[in-house]
Amino acid sequence: MRLSGHIERVTFHNAETGFFVVRVNAEERRELATVLGNAPDINAGEWIQAEGSWVRDPEHGMQFKADSLRTNAPTSREGIEKYLGSGLIKGIGPVYAKKLVEKFGEQVFTIIEEQSARLEDVRGIGRERRKIIKAAWAEQKVVRDIMVFLHSHGVGTSRAVRIYKTYGEESVERVRANPYLLARDISGIGFKTSDAVAEKLGISRESLIRIESGIFHVLLEAGRSGHCALPHGILVDQSKGLLEVEEVLVTEALHTMLERGDVVAESVGGEDLVFQPGLRRAEEAIASALRRMAEMPSTYPVIDDRKAIKWLSAKNGIELAPSQESALRKALISRLLVLTGGPGVGKTTLVNGILSVLRAKKVKCLLCAPTGRAAKRLSESTGLEAKTIHRLLEFQGGGFSRNAKNPLDCDLLVVDECSMIDTVLMDHLLRSMPERGHLLLVGDVDQLPSVGPGAVLADIIQSGRVPVVRLTEVFRQAATSRIIVNAHRINSGDLPESEKDTDFYVIERDDPERILDAILELVARRIPKKWDINPLRDVQVLSPMNRGSLGTTAINRMLQEALNPVRSGEPVVERFGWEFRCADKVIQLRNNYDKDVFNGDIGRVSRIDPMERELAVAYEGREVVYDFNELDELAPAYAITIHKSQGSEFSVVVMPLAMQHFLLLQRNLLYTGVTRGRRLVVLVGEAKAIRMAVRNAEAKKRYTGLKERVRSDFSIKPMDIPAQDMKRVVDGY
Repeated sequence: MRLSGHIERVTFHNAETGFFVVRVNAEERRELATVLGNAPDINAGEWIQAEGSWVRDPEHGMQFKADSLRTNAPTSREGIEKYLGSGLIKGIGPVYAKKLVEKFGEQVFTIIEEQSARLEDVRGIGRERRKIIKAAWAEQKVVRDIMVFLHSHGVGTSRAVRIYKTYGEESVERVRANPYLLARDISGIGFKTSDAVAEKLGISRESLIRIESGIFHVLLEAGRSGHCALPHGILVDQSKGLLEVEEVLVTEALHTMLERGDVVAESVGGEDLVFQPGLRRAEEAIASALRRMAEMPSTYPVIDDRKAIKWLSAKNGIELAPSQESALRKALISRLLVLTGGPGVGKTTLVNGILSVLRAKKVKCLLCAPTGRAAKRLSESTGLEAKTIHRLLEFQGGGFSRNAKNPLDCDLLVVDECSMIDTVLMDHLLRSMPERGHLLLVGDVDQLPSVGPGAVLADIIQSGRVPVVRLTEVFRQAATSRIIVNAHRINSGDLPESEKDTDFYVIERDDPERILDAILELVARRIPKKWDINPLRDVQVLSPMNRGSLGTTAINRMLQEALNPVRSGEPVVERFGWEFRCADKVIQLRNNYDKDVFNGDIGRVSRIDPMERELAVAYEGREVVYDFNELDELAPAYAITIHKSQGSEFSVVVMPLAMQHFLLLQRNLLYTGVTRGRRLVVLVGEAKAIRMAVRNAEAKKRYTGLKERVRSDFSIKPMDIPAQDMKRVVDGY
């Protein structure tokens, strides 16, 4: 059975699966018909020709289920107006669509494509808008071709625009040549998706290109889990499981990659590891820089430490404890120093003392931290300007302007929240150090390690080659905070204590549904009422994981409805499984150097513009604009993972803990979450889960070579992998 007509409106379209529900003004029927089917892209105003059958839905009545369909650009004035006004073309909304059709009629598509200068004849369209419309029209045509190609090869189409922006008009050719590049180059596309495309393109399961891509994908995924390398055996096993091929094929392909230098094998501390070459080079550069600095004498002016300590007390009102005085003396004679310790042990006071003494001697100091929030806190605590590391190193156009050839201009660089710094970023930071420069690394080594690859702070400390000061004494004023006391109890392996009318509570609930109910009650009603705070701005839910009934995804949906319901007349945009609303709290999911926003940055949706197909987010006083097709970089942030909270501080932290979080119930995770709260921390969950987290001090091992490289004790050597007579993998298709 056939049905044809123009699409009156798109009721639903899932860009990932292609499934749609549209209302069609069909030639064969007097009333609008509901049509269901699958298409990579579909828009109001298009002409649809479908083949299928009528089915009766118990709730929605008769519907036409399309087994196959074709869509064409509309030819009628009414259809063209709907098509242009649907939001498909950036710069054209319903108002401009009507004006364009009134001016150019059925020729409007030709005008946009071939005579775009004439668009300026329409009132309200100037030179800039005309350029936007022309560019958007050209882009959507190319993207649509990519969508059709990917959809025909069993791939969801939500990444089509990102593919186009990465590969341009060569997108289809690049994907045909090597579909496995998608997993490497395009955020959100994994190996299995690339593999499905490759299979449809006829690439053999035993081809060299497939097996090498699988091996490299396993290493990339290891990097995303914090590893700089993987043991040879684990890499082979995981690759074999991913590829579902014989082990001999994986071993042969890995040997070929090692011979070419695509990956690097080394024996580190007696363990055979395979590295991504870039991470291995970064580790070597970090180790070399640290060893050199650790051996160099201070170039500060001569400072009498006893007079300096008296001066701090008299002039600045900074009173140092004996342990802090000892640390200050060490800082004044060291070219490189690591300062670590938990909350309330006086790291901030000591840093302020060091800066005060050195600045009085005209020492030029720069301050930085990994995230915007951490930099802001450092600036507030010291009274000096602090920047993010990326801004300090002047990231521009894919690289850092500050480097060995253009180093920073300072005598001392203070870097806070160093537990968050991964291997790649530390490499760039050290490359930017001037010859005369001193480095003070500050952080809490007991917190979670960086989201990116490496365990940089822990490896530096454990190397034994770098001067380290570890503060342990909790000062009297800090000891009045149950948050700080319980953080130290947790870090020592003791259960946190909950008392009434304090800043720390444990609320026991024995099942996930009751935990969810308690979170909703706390966040939406009890805490805002008792503490007189704004739940959107001041309360942060931290969960160990994303998935599950107590993961961030489920909690975000619940809190979004409670704290920011849809308001009549306000625009809403649905993309990548989320509905974004004005005033939503959102988090950036990955580094975007072009927009100068980074993984973990939290902001609020400030406006949504359906006509321009843009959503704006306010971050710390500045606005960042996203195209609707870039919204996979964002997610709601009413609840975030504890990992994503690193470097941030929140007025109130509410943390669910349950046995469904079993795999992540670790002491450093709980400790990190608790230390994120400033005024109030509430743990909600199962007593058994809290006990398990406190007792589990075995942090997940990260495979790195930095500790041994800094030690330089010859525990690293090339790994011997002899060539073998093996079954050859298929070379190519």
